[in-house]
Formats: sequence, C-alpha cells, structure tokens
Amino acid sequence: VSEAFRLNHRGKLESLMRRYAGRAAIGHVRYATCGCDDLSYAQPFERHHLQKHKWFSFGFNGQLANYLDLRQSLIDVDDYHLARETDTEIIMHEISRELSGHGRTPLIDVMRKISSRFDGAYSLVLLNALGEMLVARDPLGIKPLCYAIEGRLFAAASESVALLNLGFSPENIKSLLPGQAVVISDGKLEIHQFAHSGSTAHCFFEWIYFANVASTLDDRSVYLSRTVLGHELARLETLELDEDTIVVPVPDTSKAAADAMAYKLNVPSVEGLIRNRYSGRTFIEGGKDRRSRAQAKYTPLREVLEGKRVLLVEDSIVRSTTMKALLGRLRDVGGAKEIHVRVACPPIVAPCFYGIDMSTVNELFAPGFMPDGRQTEEVHQAMAKALGADSLRYLPVESIARAIKKDTDQLCQACITGHYPTPCGQKLYQIAMDQDASGNEPQRTYEIAEGVR
Repeated sequence: VSEAFRLNHRGKLESLMRRYAGRAAIGHVRYATCGCDDLSYAQPFERHHLQKHKWFSFGFNGQLANYLDLRQSLIDVDDYHLARETDTEIIMHEISRELSGHGRTPLIDVMRKISSRFDGAYSLVLLNALGEMLVARDPLGIKPLCYAIEGRLFAAASESVALLNLGFSPENIKSLLPGQAVVISDGKLEIHQFAHSGSTAHCFFEWIYFANVASTLDDRSVYLSRTVLGHELARLETLELDEDTIVVPVPDTSKAAADAMAYKLNVPSVEGLIRNRYSGRTFIEGGKDRRSRAQAKYTPLREVLEGKRVLLVEDSIVRSTTMKALLGRLRDVGGAKEIHVRVACPPIVAPCFYGIDMSTVNELFAPGFMPDGRQTEEVHQAMAKALGADSLRYLPVESIARAIKKDTDQLCQACITGHYPTPCGQKLYQIAMDQDASGNEPQRTYEIAEGVR
C-alpha cells in the first residue's frame, strides 16, 4: 500500500502513514465462503467497548462447520441480534462473551474457551485496544499459519511468502503448530498450547492450488510438492509421444507440475496460453459469470499451438467452468490438433466445509461420472467427452500424500475422499448428499442445513 501511494502521491502517503502510525496492526483479504460478498462482511471485524481490553478487532481464515449451531444458540439461548450471516460475526460474539466478566481475562484463556465450542478450520488474529495480540491456529491445523520473530519485530501470515517479502530471513519463518497461539502482552511474546492436537488435518488443496508457489507450509515446499505431482503425471502417461507433442500449463498454478512432467517425458513445456494479468482467479472469485470471465482469462498463442498435440496440465478441476471455456478457445483460436487434459489432482468428488467455496455436490464436475467413487478408463473417457477433450487423466488419491510428504492421516482430503475430519463436517456432507439426491435447486449446504434443523 505504501509503495502505491509513494508512486502516485507523496502527500497522500505521508498523511496515510501519520493516520495509521502505531506499533501493531492486523489486516485481511476476504475470500467469501458464507454470507454476502460485500463490504459489510470485510474483515477485520471490530468490536467496540468502553474498556480497552474488551475493545478488539480480529480476522480469520477458514470456516466453522458448526456455524449454524453456534448461531442458533446465540439467538435462542442468549437472545442475540445478529446483523450478518457469517461465521466471522459468530466468532466475534463468542470472544466478546468470554471477555464480558469482571477483571481482565487473559487472551489465551479466551482462546481455550472458544476453541472448545468450534468445529472447523480457523487461523485467527486478534488485536485489542491495549495493543495485545493473539495469533492462533485450530487444533487440526487445517488452514496454514506462519510467523517470524526478528529482534523486537513479530509478524504472522497465512503463507511464508508474505513474510519473506517483508524481509524476514527464511530461517526465522516457522509454521505455528496446530492448537498453538502466540500471545503478545505487556511487551512479552509467549507461545501457548491452547488445545490438544492429537492428529492433524492439513488441507491438501493449499499445496495443490491455493498457496503461492514460493511458500513453504508446515515444512513442505509448495513448489516441490507440485513438481512431484508432475512426476506422477509423467509416470502414468500412456499417450504415444511424437515431435508434434507439447506440454502446456494452464497459468499460473499448474506450471511447476507441467514443467516437471515435460522434463520426465522429454517433451517441450511451452507457454501456449497467456494469462490476462488483470483477471482474478476464476475459482476464487465465484459468481454466476464465471464462464464469461474464464473465456477472457487466457489468450491462446496460435504460433505455439497450431497443429500440435497438446498435453494440457491443470492443477485441478472443480466445476469445469474454466476448462470447458478454455478447450474451445484452444481449438478455435489456437488451432490445436489434439488436446489431452492432465490434472495434477484427483477428482473433486465432495464439498468443502472448512474454507473453500464449494459446499454442494451438484456444483462439482466429477461426482456425476463417478457414482461408486472409482476412476476407470471409461469414466475418464466420459469426462473427456463432456469437457470437449481428446482424453483426460487424473491422479490417484495416493499421489497426494507422496507429493506433500505427509501421511494420509495428517491431511484433510475430504473433497477427494468424502472422509471429513470433524463431526459437523460429516453431518454437513450427509445433508449435501441428500440435497443432491433430491434434485432441488443448488444452495450452499449451510443454507440447506438451516432449513432442516
């Protein structure tokens, strides 16, 4: 932000820095998984109070699977009026309730109390009017959270690359362990274990898609994980390769996997698609106009693609919106002779209730082709036909643990297995399956759950 203002208006920069001068700050970039996607839902949320230790702001990454239960309890038992339909507001009220007594409740005690009521994923940061700060990660470690300490300077972020770009040394950047919290109070920094963490459930999709390729999450490089996925694709390749065969990554997330696959196959990896630098990430942005945005997102290079047999590498296929639009453009605009889709991820067959906006079965591409959950050549052929590809191949589920170098029971792979790490996740999955079987109009699963309470 400071660089942007410095480049355009020095006076505005100086005014801004004076206005927000201080020794502690928190910030947040929202990715909506519940509620509306408008400014009133933007984080951090702020709770005002006359007493400074009860006046706080906070933000979090993740999603509470038991959001509806907590919401209903606040309304029915405690007679709360809730202004928004989001778990962020629920967390704010739960924190406030633990601070409501006489005296000054330590932030770590607040965290212990509220975490015992939460089911889901949360990496959370809180700053109160006394300048005290809390940074906490859920007991399963579903969402990533990194921190760094250098001298008297402390910073935390979802990903290590953010701290690297702030100038912290790589050796000083660490992942906060599941169930741990950093508390800064009275000039002291302490790390506490606020909840027992018997097992972990790190979201594998962070390494596949969400995280920056330069990040390291829970001691595993995102880049190296994606290169292993590329090696896995190469190992499974059965297409007869010739001099017209090229590997083309779908920018930008799949590039590491595509390059690694091409290297193993001894086939050129080329930029046959140029990403519009002003477009967002179509999957993250959401909305009903995904397809139109997907069509404008990439420009095929005819000089590279014309007459070629393209091994098109994608990080994942969730709804298939981008892929269907892309395949048409690769043929019509790029002139590709054949397009063989290779996906560096298993099929997404189940919703997510822990912070990724895909909470229904019927919005997903793969489940309709895999009623028994098995990948077969016939299934892949049917999927390829539906997409408009000459062939299609996914990775098997087992490849994920090999790439991330973690045991299967250390990862949340619910969206590719249907096995959820928390009780409320399991309950919501059953509701989502029932909704899909009913053929009713698609809604986010938590909205359906509210109607069947």
